[in-house]
Amino acid sequence: MFAAASLTGAFNTAKTTLTAANAGLNLTYNFAGSNTLVAQITQGAPADVFASADTKNMQKLLDAGLVETPVTFARNKLEIAVASGNPKGITGLADLAKPGVTVVLEAAGVPAGDYTRQILTSKNITVTPKSLETDVKSALAKVTSGEADATVVYVTDVSAAGSAVAGVTVADADQPSITYPIAVVKATKNPTAAQAFVTSAVSGQVQKALQAAGFLPPT
Repeated sequence: MFAAASLTGAFNTAKTTLTAANAGLNLTYNFAGSNTLVAQITQGAPADVFASADTKNMQKLLDAGLVETPVTFARNKLEIAVASGNPKGITGLADLAKPGVTVVLEAAGVPAGDYTRQILTSKNITVTPKSLETDVKSALAKVTSGEADATVVYVTDVSAAGSAVAGVTVADADQPSITYPIAVVKATKNPTAAQAFVTSAVSGQVQKALQAAGFLPPT
């Protein structure tokens, strides 16, 4: 099961439920930036299911004929993550461009980074990141470790981090359309189990875990 890093918490929660209810089911996850996972699958890494944080990366595998028809299983929103207590007093995206504020973002091709740059460009905000991270979890780690003052991740990542960070809301009017597609990888040796996981992600135990983690339903 290859899945976007932002799905880590929800999918791990679902794993406990699914394995308890299905004797003999063995779920192995590979969490990373969606673009990294696409590269791995393209190079022949053994995967049964791919869950992406954007449609662009999924489309690459679809165009290459490597996945079955994808379905949307979740939506999300962006949120600014700052150090606990918000010591720099960040109130919005414009503050990320202020002198003295150290920001990290995700690299080009990583969905969260691309979504963030889309908003910043539309609002004419120029942010010079200290570093470009491989996925949302790496970006968030820079904030929790004190190496950065802020990053932009998903609402669900801020929630999962608990008291380690504080969240600063990005207005709904500025939010891009963030949808998560999932598909069975055509090379799977477990097509029945793979399809069952996809179905669960859309309307079963996995979907319940997603909504409990703060993800929005697919429609």
